[in-house]
Amino acid sequence: MFEFFKKRFRKSVDKFSEEVEKEAEKEIKKEKPKKVKKPKEKEIKEKKAEKKKEERKETKEEKEKIKKEVEKKEEVKDIEQEKITEEKEPEEEEAEEKKKGFVSKFREKISTISLNEDKFEELFWELEVALLENNVAVEVVEKIKNDLKKELTEKRILRKNIEKTIERTLKESINELFEQESFDLVKKIKEKNKSNEPYIIAMIGVNGSGKTTTLAKMARMLQKEKLSVVLAASDTFRAASIEQLQKHADRLKVKMIKHDYGSDAAAVAYDAIEHARSKNIDVVLIDTAGRLHSNKNLMQELKKVINVSKPDLKLFVGESITGNDCVEQAKIFNEMVGIDAIILAKADIDEKGGAAVSISYVVKKPILYIGTGQEYDDLEEFKPEIIMENLGL
Repeated sequence: MFEFFKKRFRKSVDKFSEEVEKEAEKEIKKEKPKKVKKPKEKEIKEKKAEKKKEERKETKEEKEKIKKEVEKKEEVKDIEQEKITEEKEPEEEEAEEKKKGFVSKFREKISTISLNEDKFEELFWELEVALLENNVAVEVVEKIKNDLKKELTEKRILRKNIEKTIERTLKESINELFEQESFDLVKKIKEKNKSNEPYIIAMIGVNGSGKTTTLAKMARMLQKEKLSVVLAASDTFRAASIEQLQKHADRLKVKMIKHDYGSDAAAVAYDAIEHARSKNIDVVLIDTAGRLHSNKNLMQELKKVINVSKPDLKLFVGESITGNDCVEQAKIFNEMVGIDAIILAKADIDEKGGAAVSISYVVKKPILYIGTGQEYDDLEEFKPEIIMENLGL
């Protein structure tokens, strides 16, 4: 899974880290301390001679005066002496702090780095291209870029931790893409069943996305949870769609409600729901016609199916390998009928992984499951760790 993305992404991240480290080395060379000129021996001797001459010039009167002043100082009370001591202490501390501050600042300059924005843009370019090549949505690329920029341009980081900082920031940034709150579908179904009502799920998406096969996988998963299922063949538009779903129903040994081709898709959904109520069936899975979001008539029909069936869950099924197209489709279906969650089909053959990385963040809906093969059991609960692992983070 995501093999091409992993290699390209890993290579670009490593190169980005190397380039930042090179910039750190350049900065070290600029920060060489200036040499302090040592005073010459001749100058030192002359200063000492001048000092001795000044000392000889002192008259006896001046010495007496100094002596009296010293005596007066000795007579000063203990409290005044403490006052003098207290006044001196902050001055000494300040001098010491200045000394330490200079050393700390210099040490910080040679041991840490902070890039300017222009240099960051230059270094990030190749990583940005790698993300776009792997169908990562522009909104997601911008998020990752801004998170890295904030870490590398607004803060100073230890030179020895450059690679770790970049890795950590990338990991945190990509993890945040999946912050949409997920939920336990089986638990929700059982909660509604307590009121003797079936839980209704409408499967929506474009032609060829693996929607019907994914519906059959859902039925299998629910059967394993001891839940009863009925299928609604509401795709009355595509040739052989009813026969395809019937084969799945026969294999899974579940009931399927169907009408003729060209009949009202909403009526099929309605009949399936009524059948579930009369037979006390737990879940209704509605298969809708795969439609292009540009086909207004079919989109209107989908709206009618949704209005009549009033599903508890509208699941968008997207084909992971279509990348940005999958994300754009999800956005439009969400605007038209409002999707609740996502299933990514064919994730096992997706070498790039852009849809998996982007779709939840862009549409603001959780990914519930991913398709990992052709068998009925090849439907896995989605976990962000799967993405991180497949990206080598």
